[in-house]
Amino acid sequence: MLLTDYHAPSDGSGSELAPTDCLLLRFDQRCRSRFGAVTTTQQKPINVLLPRGIVIRHGGLLTNAAGDCLEVIAADETLLRVRATDPHALLRAAYHLGNRHVKLEVRPEYLQLELDPVLKEMLLRLGGLTVETVEAIFEPEVGAYGGGHHHGHDETFAEDYASAQAAYRHHHGAT
Repeated sequence: MLLTDYHAPSDGSGSELAPTDCLLLRFDQRCRSRFGAVTTTQQKPINVLLPRGIVIRHGGLLTNAAGDCLEVIAADETLLRVRATDPHALLRAAYHLGNRHVKLEVRPEYLQLELDPVLKEMLLRLGGLTVETVEAIFEPEVGAYGGGHHHGHDETFAEDYASAQAAYRHHHGAT
């Protein structure tokens, strides 16, 4: 039996909620808006329904209409971790990965990305970098407006453009 559908708390905080169970998810699962038949750590099957563009972060909370609360735990994944002793080399790596629209976790000491042998080879050819395979949680940047990357020619263009305009007005005042 599936529990009632879960969603992100409406105010976004969820600070007054106490989780009673956990949901272990990889990043590719945490950026989906709808998925079902996932199982909590207490072996309860659930459905998750979120607004499009939501990325559930490690430690995020999901609730349902009955008031149940789940904490989302980011699962370890096989990743590439990129380090450099020279900050310029790490900046160059970030530039080249961004130019390829790679999902990238940016930290002061390192970059992390999904395992990709071709990208690993490219990074090693840049020079000045060490690239190791690690098992860790993946929390990549989600984009300047909180969603994924789009080129404006897909079916979500109008929705994405409106979201970007709303974010701009929020930060810069209405024009």
